[in-house]
Amino acid sequence: MISDKTKRILSPREIIGFILSVILSIVFLYFAFTGIDFGGLAESLKSASVFWIIIFVLLILSGHFLRAVRWKILLDPIKKDISLNNLFATLMIGYGFNNIIPRLGEIVRPAALGNLEGISRTSVFGTIVIERIIDMIFMGLAVIGSAYLVSGNIYLHLPWLKATIIIGVILISMAVVFLIVIIKFREQFYGTIHKLLSKFSLKNAERFGSLFNKITDGFGTLTGFRNYFLVTLLSIIIIFVYAFTSYIGLFLFEIPSSTHINFYTGWVISGISSIGIMIPTPGGIGSYHTITKATLVSLYGFTPEIAMTYAILTHGISYVVHMLVALGYILSLRNKISFFTNNSLETQNEKS
Repeated sequence: MISDKTKRILSPREIIGFILSVILSIVFLYFAFTGIDFGGLAESLKSASVFWIIIFVLLILSGHFLRAVRWKILLDPIKKDISLNNLFATLMIGYGFNNIIPRLGEIVRPAALGNLEGISRTSVFGTIVIERIIDMIFMGLAVIGSAYLVSGNIYLHLPWLKATIIIGVILISMAVVFLIVIIKFREQFYGTIHKLLSKFSLKNAERFGSLFNKITDGFGTLTGFRNYFLVTLLSIIIIFVYAFTSYIGLFLFEIPSSTHINFYTGWVISGISSIGIMIPTPGGIGSYHTITKATLVSLYGFTPEIAMTYAILTHGISYVVHMLVALGYILSLRNKISFFTNNSLETQNEKS
């Protein structure tokens, strides 16, 4: 049964979206495990190294810490000296919620940070939109760069990749243009839409105006050469940390000594597998496994069992880390974040 608190957080549309995401995840899992020798898979999983698991976990947390630092820069124009611990905490809480319901973390993060720092959650949401666009740009560059790190024509091995890149470039370009236009012609947009809404309801027009201004405040936080430079530098470092994490993932278990791997292998895996994480399945379950398996089998000649061992271990460890850290922060901050007590996300309008 869904609790009353959850019902207030989730609309019927979001509940339906969750059900569809689970179905999509099951479909991906079916394709991921097709043709797998489960006996061989079990043997590979048993060879997991505790030492490399610890290194892998530290790299995961390092990458997320750098994301929190980047987020702090984006939020600096909204509020100075935001606690880095609060940023990291809400980031991890968001990942925890995303592991259950796709994209719910993007709603929880600004609400939680708004409570902790006393700032507009709507403006914070605007910075998360900017963050997502930055991520898409740099992950797109990582995927494109992968084509030059693989011997032969990568698109022959992964025929769906070229179309995915083209669609991604179009969507990213549209998002960037939209943001530039919204920020540059903010007053014109506000005036026109407010005037139209006022004809039907002055109250709704005022409410829209408040939300529009706060969201665009969040959009406009990436200004000045210093912020552009730092955000770009951190984004590049984050991509390399992710690639190195994927590379270390290859040491989590025993692979055939004849298999040639290096840092570039990690870069390719990280770039292409990120497509699976972007697909709206709970925590990338299924979609990550399918795409990662296809990448390792098609590009590097891994057996399906070895490829799935990599996908299961890297995803499983990441998933558990996200859930445990998120749960730890939820328990420690539950009295400071209203929707973890008796209030829902909808009761925070005064601070939004």
